[in-house]
Amino acid sequence: MNQTKTTFSPALLKATGKIEYGLTNDYMFRVLFQKNKKALTGLVCSLLHLNPEEITSIEITNPVEIGSSFSDKEFRLDIRLILNSHQQIDLEMQVNDYHDWPERSIGYLCRMYDSLEHGEEYINAKPAIHIGILDYTPFPEHPLFYSKNQIMDVNTHRIYSDKFSLYVLDLSQIDLATKEDCFWQIEEWAKLFKATTWEEIKMIADKNEYLTETSNTLCDLYADKAVRERCLDRIEYNLRMKRYEDDLAQKDKALEEKDKTIEEQDKTIEEKERTIKEQSIALDEKDALVKKLMEEIAELKQQK
Repeated sequence: MNQTKTTFSPALLKATGKIEYGLTNDYMFRVLFQKNKKALTGLVCSLLHLNPEEITSIEITNPVEIGSSFSDKEFRLDIRLILNSHQQIDLEMQVNDYHDWPERSIGYLCRMYDSLEHGEEYINAKPAIHIGILDYTPFPEHPLFYSKNQIMDVNTHRIYSDKFSLYVLDLSQIDLATKEDCFWQIEEWAKLFKATTWEEIKMIADKNEYLTETSNTLCDLYADKAVRERCLDRIEYNLRMKRYEDDLAQKDKALEEKDKTIEEQDKTIEEKERTIKEQSIALDEKDALVKKLMEEIAELKQQK
């Protein structure tokens, strides 16, 4: 990627200490890349392996009013955009693992792809890409830093269609970045997203004009009280969701244990019933034997 030097803003140069609301806060992520199109362009170029000159237009189709409050129902903070007037992209930051990422991402991608007007030919469907930036590993048995997923023939590995793609960037697996990831500076973006102090931000951002643009805008937004309040709202929402998920998991575990106990009790009852049945059969056989012996004794007495 060809780059020109971008300098730190005066505010960023002075900034020190801990960052309460960094780029893993999905509200901050959302509004920053809406506000700074150059930063968004740099991120998209890295993730899709494009040179900046290949991007002729980039349009966000679901803008939000920066700093305005919103309800929990509006807390889906993905960035939906059209690249070069023909390619749909859905970009999302998610740090909490709700154990549904494959299903969730496919759902988003399908809704985005299914955007044809009534009567429009399927061949005209815009390519759809969903990019998930996660702070957890969706497939722990196969950890990857950055991956591209498409529909393909399982035998020949032939791509069924290149109009349908899912990308996953795992911020918890930076150590697994490949040479290609480093070439496209995806590793540097991941480090910037994970940074928790202004000192870290400046050390990382100095390597790349797009990272610098992102960091300058982060500093500007961080100074906005309304933006910080919305970031806090998002954290509180995540905590509520985490408590809900934990509570649900505990209830599921308790129900599973209860079902297991009932199953064991049913098994015990079944074994007892089997034992009783066997004892009953043995008793019937014993009674039959006694009856037979009594009859034989009676016959012997009559013979005398």
